[in-house]
Amino acid sequence: METRESDFLVIGSGLAGMMTALQLAETGRVMLVTKRGLQDSNSDWAQGGISCVMDPEDTPEAHIRDTLATGGGLCNEEAVRAIIAQAPDSIRDLEQYGVRFERKTGSEAYDLGQEAGHSARRVLHAGDITGREMIRVLSARVEAHPRITVLTHCMAIDLVTTGWLGLSGSNRCVGCYFIDERKSEIFAVRAPYTVLATGGAGKVYLYTSNPDLATGDGIAMAWRAGLPIKNMEFVQFHPTCLFHSKAKSFLISEAVRGEGAVLVNAGGQSFMDRYDERMALAPRDIVARAIDQEMKRRGDRCVFLDITHRDKDFLVKRFPNIYATCLKLGIDMAVDPIPVVPAAHYLCGGVEARVNGETALEGLFVCGETACTGMHGANRLASNSLLEALVCAKETARTLTDRHQQGDMPDVTIPDWRFGDAAPSDEAVVVEHNWNEVRTCMWDYVGIVRTNKRLERAKRRIRNLRREIRQYYLEYFVTVDVLELRNIAAIAELVIRSAEMRRESRGLHFTLDYPALDASSPIRESRIIDAPGDCEH
Repeated sequence: METRESDFLVIGSGLAGMMTALQLAETGRVMLVTKRGLQDSNSDWAQGGISCVMDPEDTPEAHIRDTLATGGGLCNEEAVRAIIAQAPDSIRDLEQYGVRFERKTGSEAYDLGQEAGHSARRVLHAGDITGREMIRVLSARVEAHPRITVLTHCMAIDLVTTGWLGLSGSNRCVGCYFIDERKSEIFAVRAPYTVLATGGAGKVYLYTSNPDLATGDGIAMAWRAGLPIKNMEFVQFHPTCLFHSKAKSFLISEAVRGEGAVLVNAGGQSFMDRYDERMALAPRDIVARAIDQEMKRRGDRCVFLDITHRDKDFLVKRFPNIYATCLKLGIDMAVDPIPVVPAAHYLCGGVEARVNGETALEGLFVCGETACTGMHGANRLASNSLLEALVCAKETARTLTDRHQQGDMPDVTIPDWRFGDAAPSDEAVVVEHNWNEVRTCMWDYVGIVRTNKRLERAKRRIRNLRREIRQYYLEYFVTVDVLELRNIAAIAELVIRSAEMRRESRGLHFTLDYPALDASSPIRESRIIDAPGDCEH
C-alpha cells in the first residue's frame, strides 16, 4: 500500500477546504483530497450569497442580534461575535483572490440582498451563483499553487489515530486512509495535521437541495474516531426547492423572497400571514413548517412562490441562473408562480469544534458545515454558512501555521490496509436498497415534524440497517458506494438520537410530543461521544 506524505492534509474542496489549503500553502506542503472533482461541493451550489455588514446604516451588532435570535437561544455568542467581527477582512481576502461581488449600477456600493431573519440588506452576491463563482476562482488558485497537491476522485475511508494504532501517550490523528475510485486502490496519507472540510449530509434525506456527494463523511469518520458530535437534531429544511419531475435538487434561493416573492397555496391564496408576521421572510424553520402544514391541510403536493409582480428585466438580471433553469422547464417566473416544496438543506450540528477548527483530537481540525462551532445554534441565519466557512478556514490555517512551526509530529508508520477474507461483491442491489431505505426512513419519521413514536421507529430500523451495512463492509471489497451508505446510516442514527434527547420544540427541531419551548431548563446541546467502534481498516 502506498503512503503519501504532506505537512497538511485537507479533506474536502468546498469553500472551507480550499481557503484553508490556500492559506496553509504559504507555510508548507498541502495535500487536498476530494471525492469528486475539485469544483464539486455543497459550496458550489450556494446561490444566495454571503452575509457581511457593508452598509453604513447597518451594524455588526444588528447582525449578531439577528444571528442569536434565529439561533433560538442556543448559539455560542462568543463564536458568533468572533466570526462576524472578522467578516469584512475575510471578504476582502476573497476579493483579492479574484471573487467579484455585484455592485449597484454606476456605483462602487455593493448590491446587497436581504434574506429571511435579517433586519437589513447585508448579503453580498455574485448574481445567483455566488458559491459557484467563489469555487471557480479559488479552484484556479489551488490548481496553480506549487505547494498544493490535489487528489480528485479519492474518498476518505477512516482517520488513523495513535490510539487505534495502539501507541502510548495522548491520542492524536496522524492521517487517513483513502480509496482511489478510478483505480479501486487504497492508499494512506500521513500528515501531522488533518483538516476535515467535507461538507454536510443532506443526502441522508430523500428530498434535499444538496448534491449527491453530501453524505456526511467527515462527521461519520470523526464519530468513529471518538470525537464528540453535537446538535445533530437541527437539520435545516430549505422552504423552497423547485418542485418538478425533471429538476433534481434545484434550489429557489431565499433571495427571491428577499426581493418580494410571496408564498401562495395551490388555490392562489397567500398564507404566511397566518403563521408569522414576517411573512415569507420569517426564519427558515418557520417558513418550512408553514409550507408543510399548508400542504397537509389542503392535500396539495406543493406550494408556489409568486414574484410575477416584478418585471422580467429585473428578474433576468438579478436571478439569471434561476430564471434560465425555470424557463427550460416551462416556467417563466415573470409570468408563472414557481412550484416549490421544502427539502433538507443544511446541518447546524456536526463535530464539536472551536472557531479555529480545533477539536478534542490532537492533530485533527474541522471547519465548514462538518463543524459545530455554535455559530448557528438551533437554526442558521440565511447566508451565514459561507461566512462561517470562510472565517473559520482562515482561523484554522492561522492556528495550524503556528502549530507547524513547533513541529510536534510523532514518528509513526501507517500500516497497510487489511483485506482479510473480503471478496468482490455480487450483491450491489443490497447497497442501493439500503441507501433508499435509510433516506426514506429519515424523510418519513425524522423530518420537519417529529414525534417520540416516529423517532423510536426510525432508530430501530436504522440500527438494523447499520448492522447489515457493517457486515457487508467487512465481507466485501471497499467501494465508494458502500462507504457513502455506511456514512449516511451513521449520520441518520446521530440525528435520531440527538432528536430524542431534546424534549422541547426549538429552532429546527419540532416535535408534536413537546410542542412548546422549554424556557426553564433547556439542554444547551445534544452531545454524543460514544464512538461506535467500527474503524476496521
